[in-house]
Amino acid sequence: MGTVSKENAFRVSVTKDYLVFAAAHFITFAGHRCESLHGHNYRVGVTFEGDIDEESWYVVDFSFVKKLMKRLCDEIDHKVLLPLQNPKLQVTVEDERVLVAYDGTPRYVFPRFDCALLEIPNTTVEMLAQYLVHKARAELTKKKFAKLAVIEIEVEENFGQSAFYRELII
Repeated sequence: MGTVSKENAFRVSVTKDYLVFAAAHFITFAGHRCESLHGHNYRVGVTFEGDIDEESWYVVDFSFVKKLMKRLCDEIDHKVLLPLQNPKLQVTVEDERVLVAYDGTPRYVFPRFDCALLEIPNTTVEMLAQYLVHKARAELTKKKFAKLAVIEIEVEENFGQSAFYRELII
């Protein structure tokens, strides 16, 4: 992939009003605390750094990025977000339902269709941003945007509360 110069680099962003998802979640905290199930109306933005492609004269195709990010948001929209890598949670899929236990104690039963089972350790905005970067990066790699050097995604859970995750694509 591309390289990033500290002095000269192009930076492009996509933030659209439809790059949103509404989801329920709960997070586990240090010690022995697990917050109650609640929801947010999340907003997503993506930024890329890289060199200009000499054939197209852009860093990345905005059309592709808008469709990709919309699809990724839609995959987790109106779902219960469940982290599969959390050592305090036991998430079990049985037929058409998902059982969630916290430290061995049963806590929730959800219809499978209503759940997004995510390969992350917690459903914080930090981990959701990293999750979306990894999903987007896999798709971008398939499209071979060879001049991309950095991808950064912001996930906002509430006005003024957001996390950014930035990853080099070198």
